[in-house]
Amino acid sequence: MSVTTVSSREFNQDVSKAKRAALKGPVFITDRGHPAHVLLTIEEYQKITDKKESIVELLAMPDAADIDFKPPHLNNGIIRPAELS
Repeated sequence: MSVTTVSSREFNQDVSKAKRAALKGPVFITDRGHPAHVLLTIEEYQKITDKKESIVELLAMPDAADIDFKPPHLNNGIIRPAELS
């Protein structure tokens, strides 16, 4: 996979060249020297957007039962009751 960078002016002057470059990898289009857009083939776009799990499902950690976690006991006086008076 190759990454190509073109300016907005270059992109506007030769869109076909940018489309051919997108077949080999992403094409970054810059505005005033700063990346502003990315041109991808539809296949590459679908690869990165077709996710089966939502962020909610990922944060739920369904496989958390498989994690062996035993926190250390703190017996050094760090934890003490709050004074509420």
